[in-house]
Amino acid sequence: MTFFTVAEYQSSSLTAWAQKMTREIIESFWEAMATNDFAKAALWLHPDFEYFMPQTCEYLTGRENFARFNAAYPTEGKWTFSIQSIVFADHDAVSDVLISDGSMHARAITFHKLRDGLIVRQKEFWPDNYPAPQWRSPWMKVVGDAPF
Repeated sequence: MTFFTVAEYQSSSLTAWAQKMTREIIESFWEAMATNDFAKAALWLHPDFEYFMPQTCEYLTGRENFARFNAAYPTEGKWTFSIQSIVFADHDAVSDVLISDGSMHARAITFHKLRDGLIVRQKEFWPDNYPAPQWRSPWMKVVGDAPF
């Protein structure tokens, strides 16, 4: 077994490889979600998968439950998923994804933890849009789309 110091690991191609794999796994997961075949998307989830929504304190386990939950979600049409950004470090990632069924428009901020090349844990936030407070208007302006 080879051991690396933190400095050696951070400067090595191992770090670059881990980050590349993490990014590809997260992108592939969202691409599978976009097919609306949630059993297919669940193949990117580890058998010990855990999912938590802190805003409602809901928790589920298992990739089968994840697939069934998403398939049962009320919808007006086919779901679309548009990745806005992915930030990653080794086997952790955060994705910012716009989600819509043509009627409903939402944003999901998802914290992903990977193990064995699969997503083992997701903590997902669904922030609501709200009007900008008036007190901030001297410094801020309201824009239609994200400027970056």
